[in-house]
Amino acid sequence: MPSKSFFGYAKPAFHYELLSTTLPQPVPVPPAGSVTLLLPQEMGMKPSETIKVGAKVKTGQRLAWNDASGPSVVASITGTITKIAAYVGDYGQQYTAITVVGEGEEQWDDQFAKAAASTPSAKVLNDYLSAAPGGAPLEKLLNENKPIDTVIIYGGDTDLLVETNLFALKSQTRLVNQGIKTIKAATGIEKVVLAVPAESFQNFDGHFEADVKSVPATYPGAQLLMIHHLMTGQMLAQGQTPEDVGVLYMRAEAVAAIGSAVSEGRIPVDKVLTVVDKQGNRTLVSARIGTPVGDVLKRLKITTTGGDRIISGGPMTGSAIYSEDQPVTPITDAVMVQDGSDIIPVGEDPCINCGECIRICPTKVPVNLLIRFLEAGQYQDGADLYDLYSCVECGLCSFVCVSRIPILQYIKLAKYELARAIPAEDENE
Repeated sequence: MPSKSFFGYAKPAFHYELLSTTLPQPVPVPPAGSVTLLLPQEMGMKPSETIKVGAKVKTGQRLAWNDASGPSVVASITGTITKIAAYVGDYGQQYTAITVVGEGEEQWDDQFAKAAASTPSAKVLNDYLSAAPGGAPLEKLLNENKPIDTVIIYGGDTDLLVETNLFALKSQTRLVNQGIKTIKAATGIEKVVLAVPAESFQNFDGHFEADVKSVPATYPGAQLLMIHHLMTGQMLAQGQTPEDVGVLYMRAEAVAAIGSAVSEGRIPVDKVLTVVDKQGNRTLVSARIGTPVGDVLKRLKITTTGGDRIISGGPMTGSAIYSEDQPVTPITDAVMVQDGSDIIPVGEDPCINCGECIRICPTKVPVNLLIRFLEAGQYQDGADLYDLYSCVECGLCSFVCVSRIPILQYIKLAKYELARAIPAEDENE
């Protein structure tokens, strides 16, 4: 019997999906009778004329609490707002859920076309396209306290079995390039880098208004912190974000959405996502933002029963959802369905110090020690003593944990709570 785990000698070589030269055609999901749009802002503000029960909306119309810049969503169908309610996402994030019921013939709103008649500004892009497919973090371009001088676009997918973002890069090359040109013109930023999986490098080098660089196609090489180190050579300090050092990351799908909106004068409202069924078969699907996940599964004839699990995202970093009514969002890259008989339950056993998590960790975090502090709610001590912020959130530690401890979830919760505490501390000073 070996005295050391197999993973101590060679880490598993999980590879990202790279698609074939013949691109699949996404299966279209017909527009739902109603959609639910998640405005990333909690309820409590005075309703605007556009966000109130009974208001008529057009496809592509921007919906926000007021007409000023700020969080917004885009109506993905033409109809009437029938419900406005509070919605709580992962880790307590507050949203306002806006339900629109489709009515009559589809009509397209023309406000974006008017606002972008000339070269659109960064403000216009943020106001109208932050809620487009891919969820570009355009508000970060407007933060004068953290000026951005470099935009890095990733053209692959961060989780296994997912092929959404790479599909956008390969199938919408012209639109991605148009999006890059638009970002440069709107912001004055000249340094734009397009990172692509290494095996696809030759297919894209020289075809974009950006510096094309390769990223390893083995997991978890596409995680944000790993790409940041590879592209910039920098190691972020504890609690630091890429924006703190002048770098903004976007996904190829988001950049393609910007290019599409500028080229066609319409905000795109169809989201491509990868659906993985119980047998592990993958299908690319195109659905309106706000479509219930259940409608997507029904279109593919995927049924669920008690005990099955629906996951938003990929197998390593995705999050389980509790209802088929949960909507497709601008950043929903994948939906997985697991048969109840295939689910390995989370364990209640304590860490046994087997060391598997340490051996597999790409950044050598002492996970076995860190998890003890996180389980006890001692998040700051975990960060200070055992490298919490070195974690790239790849989920490999949870994958190999003998005790079935949900390590990744503890780590995400710790980072969320520490980030939430910073504004509170500033207010008390």
